[in-house]
Amino acid sequence: MPLLLAFDDEAAPAQRLLAALHATAGATEPWTLAFVQRHRFPDGEWRLRLPPELPAEVALYRSLHQPNDKLVELLLAAPAARELGARRLWLVAPYLAYMRQDAAFSPGEVVSQRHVGRWLAAAFDGLITVDPHLHRVATLAEAVPVAQARALSAAALLGALAAQRRPGALLLGPDKESAQWVRQAADAARLQAAVARKVRRGDRDVEVALPALDVRGRAVVILDDMASTGRTVARAAAALRAAGAASVDVAVTHALFVGDALAVMKAAGVGEVWSTDSVPHASNAVPLAPLLAAALHRSVRSFQISGNSTTSSILRK
Repeated sequence: MPLLLAFDDEAAPAQRLLAALHATAGATEPWTLAFVQRHRFPDGEWRLRLPPELPAEVALYRSLHQPNDKLVELLLAAPAARELGARRLWLVAPYLAYMRQDAAFSPGEVVSQRHVGRWLAAAFDGLITVDPHLHRVATLAEAVPVAQARALSAAALLGALAAQRRPGALLLGPDKESAQWVRQAADAARLQAAVARKVRRGDRDVEVALPALDVRGRAVVILDDMASTGRTVARAAAALRAAGAASVDVAVTHALFVGDALAVMKAAGVGEVWSTDSVPHASNAVPLAPLLAAALHRSVRSFQISGNSTTSSILRK
């Protein structure tokens, strides 16, 4: 019987995923749910406790916002799961951290995507994530070289929500990197799409130039894979408002929203903000559990059909 293993601070999304696994068509075996218990010592180190016996098939749920603590937890929990009986180990990480740094832009700069990807590939047989921040690599498997790497997209779900809340809206990507998600969302929802141009001078210093479109009197939804400081979205929203947009709302997959990000966007003229539940936030409006459950079923079934017993080389040596 396959096991969904989650950390005690992510009980709610894990329960939603378990319910979706049971509801997904084609389920062959019922999944069970267990939790990794955590204790933090005064010096910051973690003590983890897993169930003492694990089945052969284990999916570990961990969304990797607040990544520095969570990556250490994964590097401890994954080999322990192997020792306790897991033969195939999946990582279900709706948000996958450390993907943006995919090249060295100055001498000595660490390409974090490459190294974090290798760590995860050494620990897991398969990975399921949503809208990873990939730009200079073509596939998720290039960043995380596991036997099965599935990059899902919430773009169509966000597009459908935008069309429901703002019929006939223009979907705007705030920069060229967002084009892939904006086009998917627009095609799925039959909305018009456009992409702005961004010039970044620092983490919180950006300029956004709108495309040559008349937005006067139109509802516009800014759509992207993530929002962190909110400065790019705020610049785009301010430009849209100045150009006469009737409303400006925001739809993002990963609602990181650090510090005063939400306040900055609101001050720039943003109305509503909608996000998936990959990162817990008050703006969560799109559940990912059905998408994740379907992908997990497909992945497990694919392994069973192919007889693929590939496991991580580092942990098995």
